[in-house]
Amino acid sequence: MNTEKDFSPLTPNIVRALNDKLYEKRKVAALEIEKLVREFVAQNNSTQIKHVIQILATEFALSQHPHSRKGGLIGLAACSIALGKDSGLYLKELIEPVLACFNDSDSRLRYYACEALYNIVKVARGAVLPHFNVLFDGLSKLAADPDPNVKSGSELLDRLLKDIVTESNKFDLVAFVPLLRERIYSNNQYARQFIISWILVLESVPDINLLEYLPEILDGLFQILGDSSKEIRKMCEVVLGEFLKEIKKSSPNVKFAEMANILVIHCQGSDDSKLTNDLIQLTAMSWMREFIQLAGRVMLPYSSGILTAVLPCLSYDNHKKNTKEAAGACNHSLMKLVTPEDDVEETMPPSDLSVPDDSSCKSREVQDGSLNTSQDSAGFSNISFFMPTSAERTSVTLDLDGIVQVLDRHLHDPGTGMMTRIAVLKWLYHLYIKTPRKIFRHTDSLFPVLMKTLSDESDEVILKDLELLAEIASSPAGQTEVSESSETTDTKSELQVPGSAKTVKPGPKSGDCSPSTPSMNSYFYKFMIKLLRRFSMERKLLDMRGAFIIRQLCLLLNAENIFHSMADILLKEEDLKFASTMVQTLNTILLTSAELFQLRNQLKDLRSQESCALFCCLYRSWCHNPVATVSLCFLTQNYKHAYDLIQKFGDLEVTVDFLIEVDKLVQLIECPIFTYLRLQLLDVENNPYLIKALYGLLMLLPQSQAFQLLSHRLHCVPNPELMRTSPQTAPRSSRPTPVDIDYGELLQHFDRVQNKHLEIRNQRAGRSEYPDKKLGI
Repeated sequence: MNTEKDFSPLTPNIVRALNDKLYEKRKVAALEIEKLVREFVAQNNSTQIKHVIQILATEFALSQHPHSRKGGLIGLAACSIALGKDSGLYLKELIEPVLACFNDSDSRLRYYACEALYNIVKVARGAVLPHFNVLFDGLSKLAADPDPNVKSGSELLDRLLKDIVTESNKFDLVAFVPLLRERIYSNNQYARQFIISWILVLESVPDINLLEYLPEILDGLFQILGDSSKEIRKMCEVVLGEFLKEIKKSSPNVKFAEMANILVIHCQGSDDSKLTNDLIQLTAMSWMREFIQLAGRVMLPYSSGILTAVLPCLSYDNHKKNTKEAAGACNHSLMKLVTPEDDVEETMPPSDLSVPDDSSCKSREVQDGSLNTSQDSAGFSNISFFMPTSAERTSVTLDLDGIVQVLDRHLHDPGTGMMTRIAVLKWLYHLYIKTPRKIFRHTDSLFPVLMKTLSDESDEVILKDLELLAEIASSPAGQTEVSESSETTDTKSELQVPGSAKTVKPGPKSGDCSPSTPSMNSYFYKFMIKLLRRFSMERKLLDMRGAFIIRQLCLLLNAENIFHSMADILLKEEDLKFASTMVQTLNTILLTSAELFQLRNQLKDLRSQESCALFCCLYRSWCHNPVATVSLCFLTQNYKHAYDLIQKFGDLEVTVDFLIEVDKLVQLIECPIFTYLRLQLLDVENNPYLIKALYGLLMLLPQSQAFQLLSHRLHCVPNPELMRTSPQTAPRSSRPTPVDIDYGELLQHFDRVQNKHLEIRNQRAGRSEYPDKKLGI
């Protein structure tokens, strides 16, 4: 530096000392500058004060010579001390050259800059707040400084600045938030620690409402929560915890809608560091749980995104138990928000609706590129998030289409866990209860996957699926005809709904089923057709779960309607072998299941027109299986007709399977279900055909255990002479008189059906391949 240059009012001695390499000499010069400035203050000579500061800044602090820069820094600090409370008038000129030295390559010089700024801020106190952003920006850089001395100096300055902000009520939060939003995405651990510490301080100041600007920094906070440093993660947890407490206290003023999608993103798992990701996910899920409970229906427009994040978590194992429990609470609370009022059509003009069109949704997805990216591999990447035009709107719209899309995707995804599948089915059931009119528009698209779900490995999944299908089949909202698209597709294999099926009777349901009117609709018969077709194509399902499925349906729907409709469909079945197997399954259920107790009692009493019609309907289909037909006659106490049928068994092909069925029928006769039949053996005179029918079965059986069982039972039949009460009293039959049943025609129908079976067996015997069979038209 040129020492001959005029630096007045600084004396040549001061200038030389400021340029000296020794700190002690520079300190002496600083004391002289302090004395000089005090004189100018006393004289109120602001011109000279500005001139001194300008010389120290331009000629020293911003000099190319390192010792000159050090002298300039200590000189500026001395000016500030001399100015005292008046330093606020010159802060811009004092601070800017010092901050410029924060970027110096010399660590000692950066340390002196920290020291100088500390003295300037210490004197000015609250007057520095208008310059807070530049100070914060400079400090955020020094927080990551590699030199420990510089870092230590910056921490002292940082604490001083925090004290000033805490004491003051003039902090400009609006001006600071953009800088905070920018700096919060730093990847440097020290910078993150610095940011978190400042957020904690600002959150603790009563006059500073940082919660209002939480949507702008929430995503950054969750990013920091994934830091590899345990200490930083802990600090971030504390910050988020404080914000959540504040949200609970002042929920009416919280911008829930603006933060909903941020939480949706972080609620979704990714393949990053497992430990930190689990923490982010658990924290975000806990926040989501609180948001749904506090904000209520404000969260409904974001339901599809929330479900995308929440549903997979429901299948987590015990390693992520807390996340699973939080997700379950979110799911339960969100479901409760859907009410019947969501089934009301929108009456607002299109201009007032906040539902975006497809193009706007796509553009938002591009802008919010990070949305939902973690689910790409699972097939959820094209789920769009509903974005309300105004967060202040009081009325919200349920994004039903989006919800159904998410639920449908989870059902189609083979990797979906059991608990998630159950939750999906519960959601669909809930929607059919609360919003039947709107959800029925999706029934045709949902129906195939719901039928496929009947093949699930879990009984619990199947039970929920059956409850849902039963609700679809009985809901009044489904009374309209099946849509034209469903009627015109696959017409070759689809049976037409007969008139009788459209007027089937309503029936009682189980305890937790729909409160809606339990009447059958157009989907009921379609359901029965699809179910029988699935049994036909997937015989393993019929063997393993067929009885279970039908029994549950008898609890959920009207058992008479189910048997009546299935019998009607099987009557037209072309695959006679399947028809025989299905009849055998239905017959076993009818005779043995506790759920069919009422239906059995109805069939025992054929006095009414309805019970006779049911018997005739079942009989015509039961003819596919001769032994089942006989057991139906036993159940309905048509013993003479049972005897006539057994007489015809001599003309049938008696196979091992046939004899096994006869064996099972004998076992059933010994069960409680046929107690009334066994008691009627006491009335020999009025039940001769019952005894003849049982003897007929006995003659069919080989010398087996069943033969011995039935033979022993018949030996117990008393002598009619001994059972006669008196010659004057004519015994009367206790059995009901059937109404309008043409048994001759039924016998002819049995012959026709069995002849068809004989023809099919002959055809199979003459061919090497079995033909593909489907349900007939």
